[in-house]
Amino acid sequence: MYTLGIDIGSTTSKCVILEDGDRLVAKSLEVGGMGTTGPEDAVSEVMQTSGLSSGDIDRTIVTGYGRMRFQGADGEVSELTCHAMGASHIFDGLRTVIDIGGQDAKIIALSPSGRMTNFVMNDKCAAGTGRFLDVMANILRIDVNDMGEIAAKAEGSAQISSTCTVFAESEVISQLANGVRLPELVSGICDSVASRVSALARRVGVKEKVCMSGGVARNGAVKNALERNLEVEILTSPLSQYFGAIGAALYAYRQASRSEK
Repeated sequence: MYTLGIDIGSTTSKCVILEDGDRLVAKSLEVGGMGTTGPEDAVSEVMQTSGLSSGDIDRTIVTGYGRMRFQGADGEVSELTCHAMGASHIFDGLRTVIDIGGQDAKIIALSPSGRMTNFVMNDKCAAGTGRFLDVMANILRIDVNDMGEIAAKAEGSAQISSTCTVFAESEVISQLANGVRLPELVSGICDSVASRVSALARRVGVKEKVCMSGGVARNGAVKNALERNLEVEILTSPLSQYFGAIGAALYAYRQASRSEK
């Protein structure tokens, strides 16, 4: 049985095809989320990569920021549920998921059996999200995907005290003008994101095992700063950005299995 999970974020669209709710058959990621051709492009790519046709897919579930506007799925499910399911599928015994997306950050608490028991979300302010990192990368004229590597070269960390993205932008520009080195600035920016997310996490209560979900999981500097702030080991995976899509495909498999019975 093949199921398709689609995760439509604010900046990227991810797709995963699972066989029998376990084996990863194919995955795709396209820049462009809700309101773009990104979701359709991601679906087209994952179908082509898998060698399957639409008739081979038993059920499709869509999740994420743009799930309500996507046509062609068999149902839609909250990204909280899907990230919890997807992360738990990769990491046994998981109790906390830190999901930093393009427009929001979510902390999800899980029961010992992997069910979501509580969550807290920041979707009102760009600070502590991938958008904050994008803005800062543009100011510094660097690729946001290189920020972790650049921060690793820092001998210290610049202090970014502003909690507002607009004010932080001015602060970074001033520090650049005062001769602060790029690695220290990038390290400070990553520390700032981690500080905001850590405060969010403490509201839920962090229990180990802990993992990161979403695109910012690829940023080693943010991960390391979170580990220092929360005093826990934080797990990541090459599939961290696909956890929502994996969860959607798992949800689709469970629905399809029940239908067959």
